[in-house]
Amino acid sequence: MFAFCSDPATLPQWQWMACYLTTGSHFALYRSVLVVLLLLALAAPLALGMGFLGALAVRSGNLLLKGIGTIYVSMVRGVPDIIFFLFVPFAIDQGVEYARHRILCPDWDQPVRQGNDFIVCAAAKMPLATDPLWVHNVWGFSLALFAFALVFGAFAANTLNGAMNAVPRAQLETGEAYGMTRRQTFRRILLPQMWVYALPGLSNLWMILTKATPLLFLLGIQDVVFWARELGGQKTGHYAYTHPDWRVWYFLGVLVFYLTLTWVSQRGFDRLMRKLNHGQATAGGEAQRKAAI
Repeated sequence: MFAFCSDPATLPQWQWMACYLTTGSHFALYRSVLVVLLLLALAAPLALGMGFLGALAVRSGNLLLKGIGTIYVSMVRGVPDIIFFLFVPFAIDQGVEYARHRILCPDWDQPVRQGNDFIVCAAAKMPLATDPLWVHNVWGFSLALFAFALVFGAFAANTLNGAMNAVPRAQLETGEAYGMTRRQTFRRILLPQMWVYALPGLSNLWMILTKATPLLFLLGIQDVVFWARELGGQKTGHYAYTHPDWRVWYFLGVLVFYLTLTWVSQRGFDRLMRKLNHGQATAGGEAQRKAAI
């Protein structure tokens, strides 16, 4: 990056370190931090949305919807997460390629499954071999994002369903006594109050989601843990700046990153909890009222 970085062997210590930390590989490490933050920013609302739909399905009076919701929540929560993280992206990727293969290559006369190989025509590949690198990266990231949303959506559904059940039934009956429809009661009474009961469980789920981001490496995405291991090791494959084994320092930096992220998250959840408890007939709301006296 700097003009004096042409010959690392002749540099003083501070210039050597400045050049070392601004190599292309280190910028890949810095970008991987943004990838982790982007995954969290997108996966959390998607998981919450899937969890909300799953909770509504579990509570539905329609037996078909109730069965689908119950199977989704029970199956995902009962199977190790890593299985879904590995299965879902590959299943979606092959499903999309198979559908494109059937449409774009109707004259193909060879079986798609040939032993352990999954072979489709070149036009059905997703993405295409001629697509730029960013298309491949976006496609892989999208598959990983859906896998995270699917897994954590099931846990969110269970949390939201429990929160809905925690809202006092008497308040719902009061709304019905005032002539509210079932939909109005849900929107005006149940939905606003359930977040007070759901937030502790959702905050724990966010922390678990944060700690699960290193699983991106299993899906072929070079995350911050991958680059910390690669750059900290005693190798020369990714850079021309040889050094001893510095993995302990790189992983210490990763530790600080995740601890900082969880600390900031907890502060945000605490503030949100105080806001939600304000004026509510809960233990937190009662504590606020007593403190104000």
